[in-house]
Amino acid sequence: MKVILKKDYDLLGEEGQIVEVKSGYARNFLIPKGIVSAASKSNLISFEEIKKQKSRKVLKLTEEAKKLAGEMSKNVITVHVKTGEDDRVFGSVTSQMIYDALVSKGFENIEKKKIIIKEPIKSLGEHEVEVKLPHSVVSIIKVNVVQENSEETVDAESIPAEN
Repeated sequence: MKVILKKDYDLLGEEGQIVEVKSGYARNFLIPKGIVSAASKSNLISFEEIKKQKSRKVLKLTEEAKKLAGEMSKNVITVHVKTGEDDRVFGSVTSQMIYDALVSKGFENIEKKKIIIKEPIKSLGEHEVEVKLPHSVVSIIKVNVVQENSEETVDAESIPAEN
C-alpha cells in the first residue's frame, strides 16, 4: 500500500515522502497514529497544497531571520568585566553575559545556547561571536569587552575627616 508521510518517521522517511508499506501495518498502526495517510489522488492534491503553504511560510520566516541578523550585526554589544593587574580579565566572557546584553538591546527572541563563542574571550577589546538564528541563518555580532568601573576603590584622602 502506498502512503504519504505526514511527519518524519525514523523507520520510513521524512515528511512528504510517498512510501510503500504493508497494508496491515498502515491500517492498524500508521494511519490511526496520524503518521501517514493513504496515497489517493485527493490526498496527493491536498498534500501538495499544504507543502506549498509550508514552503511560503518557511521562506517568510527565513527572510525575517535574515532581517534580524542584519539588525544584530549592526549593533556592537558591550560587556563589562572585572579586571585585575595589567587589565587581565577575571574568568572569561560567557554566552550568558552576551545574551543578557542582547536582551537589553531588544533582541529577546534568541536562545542563549545558540550563541557560539569559538575561543574563550579572556581579553579586553572587540571580538566576533556567532549567533545562530532559525532556518540556518547565522549572524556575526561584535562584542566589545570593556573594564568595569571600579567605584569601590575610594582614596582615603578624599574622605573628609570628622573632627
